[in-house]
Amino acid sequence: MGFLSKPNPSVKDLDYKGEQRRPRAIARTLIRRGQQERDEQRKTPEFTPDPAANALVADIKEYPHAFVIACIMDRQIKAERAWEIPYRIQERVGSFEFRKLKRLSKTQIARLMRRPTPLHRYPETMGKNLHAALALIDERYEGDASGIWKGRPSSAAVVLRFLEFPGVGPKIATMAPNLLVRYFKVPMSDYYSIDISVDVHVRRVLTRLGLVEAGASLEQVVYAARAISPEFPGLIDSPAFRLGREVCRPRKPKCGECYLKRWCPSAES
Repeated sequence: MGFLSKPNPSVKDLDYKGEQRRPRAIARTLIRRGQQERDEQRKTPEFTPDPAANALVADIKEYPHAFVIACIMDRQIKAERAWEIPYRIQERVGSFEFRKLKRLSKTQIARLMRRPTPLHRYPETMGKNLHAALALIDERYEGDASGIWKGRPSSAAVVLRFLEFPGVGPKIATMAPNLLVRYFKVPMSDYYSIDISVDVHVRRVLTRLGLVEAGASLEQVVYAARAISPEFPGLIDSPAFRLGREVCRPRKPKCGECYLKRWCPSAES
């Protein structure tokens, strides 16, 4: 079954204050944008501007643990910096082979996370999470992190496996399989459990579009995305994130550049 193998029935059911056409058009456009981004043919996804760092985290065949570690590090710092951390670790260790990494002690990991400069805003906490992640990959997946997503598992199973890593919450646990599906075409038996990853950008966009009320809870934002795209809620994550970060900014939004302007109740004329 494809991502959206049949017309999305929920789009027809969306009705916000009787204005049915607007949310339907927004939903269809976000889904179409998500599909376009998913289908883009890129040799290497761009997680970070550093080519060497990017090549490491994108090599899920030889270094799947680099991708997992980058996901774990993607908290409370800019994503581009978080996704460079595996490569910075490689520079300090001299290798990113799993066998070498798993031999590092907690003390050694704590040191390399701090010196000569901190790799993360919270090097101590992330050092502990890194040590625990390496142990989990070693014990549960025999040192091969791709075991998390191999064998066409259900999306719920993959999300659950990421949630088992210390420091990983729902946002990262749904972001990781979304990236695997979108950029690496990793097959899963379904995509129902890959939710939107709620951050300030996604929340701002859905609020300004009128799809959720101001001050909506995380659960309300998640379920709004599920209502729009139930077969694959996370499909609209990237379009919403990109809009929020690049166009629909907190101050001085670039409404003239937004492809949803004609339907947005918050758009500046």
